[in-house]
Amino acid sequence: MSRLTPPPEVLEIAARLRRAGFEAWCVGGAIRDVLLGYEHLDWDLATSATPPEVMRLFKRTVPVGIAFGTVGVLDSNGRLHEVTTFRHDVTTDGRHAEVQFGASLEEDLARRDFTINAIAYNPHTGELRDPFDGRADLRRGVVRAVGDAEQRMREDRLRALRALRFAARFGFEIEPITWKAVCHSAPHLGRLSAERVKQEIEKTMEQVRCPSTAFARWREAGALRVLVPSLHEASADRFAALDFLPRPGLRGRPQRKLLRIAMLFFGDDHRDAERSLKALRFSNSDTAWVARLAEAQSRLGATVDAAMVRDDGVTDAELRRWAAVVGRTAAASWWRLNAARWCARRGQTETGATAAVGAAESVIAAEAIGAPLPSPARVASVYRRLVRIAYRDAIEIGDLQVDGEDLVAAGVPKGPALGAVLKRLLEAVIADPSANCRATLIRLAGEQEGE
Repeated sequence: MSRLTPPPEVLEIAARLRRAGFEAWCVGGAIRDVLLGYEHLDWDLATSATPPEVMRLFKRTVPVGIAFGTVGVLDSNGRLHEVTTFRHDVTTDGRHAEVQFGASLEEDLARRDFTINAIAYNPHTGELRDPFDGRADLRRGVVRAVGDAEQRMREDRLRALRALRFAARFGFEIEPITWKAVCHSAPHLGRLSAERVKQEIEKTMEQVRCPSTAFARWREAGALRVLVPSLHEASADRFAALDFLPRPGLRGRPQRKLLRIAMLFFGDDHRDAERSLKALRFSNSDTAWVARLAEAQSRLGATVDAAMVRDDGVTDAELRRWAAVVGRTAAASWWRLNAARWCARRGQTETGATAAVGAAESVIAAEAIGAPLPSPARVASVYRRLVRIAYRDAIEIGDLQVDGEDLVAAGVPKGPALGAVLKRLLEAVIADPSANCRATLIRLAGEQEGE
């Protein structure tokens, strides 16, 4: 396992606490990840100092969660590190805990969720404190609750979702007693706030290379049925396609994360997608973007699948129609989701999905199973054509060389009929881009009015 080497800024925070007479230990995810050889950006500490003592000791602090013993300490680079007082739980309702300070490090570690997260490191002495054999579980590849698994889940229902994420992220198994407790916890997950569930979904998309494994466990444990009912019966290939979209990573690429979330609802009715996303407290803009992609796929999916395997290929007129439905700015993302879906059906790797939308030369040898599938070379070629057409050709009413005032001046009456004429003109231009000139459009509008 990798050597523990906290950043200098963390060592300085720990040293200042120690010089003031307090214990200071690095704890939590950073210890786990470094022992596994993963990069971890957030190093947190546990200390015998109380929150007021921590705030007196450091000039730049943020009261992250004073009631729970946590103070955010800003290092010299402006990065926040959580410094939390040793504590133990007094009462808990499955969502919030009342804690008491004055505990020992061992008592503090005993209240944590899983053995792999209950390891502490003393940066001054180099000592590792591992009272629950978390290092052995890291070597074995096991997620195991600290102490009584059922009690751990009752204390905080979010721990069930964390167990599923950790197992998927590290490729671990969930220890049988812990898995049983996760399943028993599922009916109670509705007590979690929507914000906490949303954060857990986002963390899964950011941290897990193959999210399908996480959501398969969500489904198996019963969590999807409780938390996002519309996804419980979603097709398996939709979840499999998640694995063929690039991972945002720890440094965060929000558009990649949102693309993965969009795949969860890809092909749903936009109203169903909106209801689910709003219930999870996604922003209005993110909800609208995901719902737009979902609706476009529900309208176009079967047509696109059929067109992509035709011997004569896809015409430019078809691409203009697709782009008109999806929208200019969403066309590329929509196609990436389709490419991932085809790669998942083909059973390829994430590299295959990237190549399918990134390079025509990249040919992935694979046998299509079941329905015919487009070749990666064709997927890449159509992707480039679609994006070029979406930004070059007229696919929206605003792209027409005439507007409502021009048509009124030409004799088209105001009201609903005017909007209908503009839509028919756009359809004509999508079929034949050369028709997008003022004289031709005025003439076509007059012919339509005369019919």
